[in-house]
Amino acid sequence: MLNQPELQQPVPPSKSIFKKPSFYSKLVFTIAALIVFWIFFSRWWQNRSIEYRSREAAAEKQREQDRATLEQMGGKELAIQTFYAMPGEIRRGQSVQLCYGVANAKSVKLEPQSNPVWPSYSRCVDDTPTKTTTYTLTIADAAGNTKSQSLTVQVR
Repeated sequence: MLNQPELQQPVPPSKSIFKKPSFYSKLVFTIAALIVFWIFFSRWWQNRSIEYRSREAAAEKQREQDRATLEQMGGKELAIQTFYAMPGEIRRGQSVQLCYGVANAKSVKLEPQSNPVWPSYSRCVDDTPTKTTTYTLTIADAAGNTKSQSLTVQVR
């Protein structure tokens, strides 16, 4: 056997990466994918931001309404908000409605009167006085603070 020189295949000249069409198509695809991703992400982020601001605005509005309601209901102080008689003048034998509204009271006492009373923002009880009577509403809170208010019902 003769030693024949091995035939070497010529090495094709390597093409530059910039001369391959697949490089450009992959580059375009990658850029397009990044743009689409950025669009979806930015819209998601904007929606999230809008929802957050909306929740914060709703919570602030609710806090404001709660403050207003608390203030209307007497705030944090012990208070007699309403105490009146309907009608303020009656004839002997007729009944009168004594109405009251209190805030932050633990106990309520209405004298002279036999019907039970309790803390309420709006409550009325009936009574039939036989003569002109002065009613006294006394309320107390958990700390023992008290407040009183009186009214007179004329009996003719």
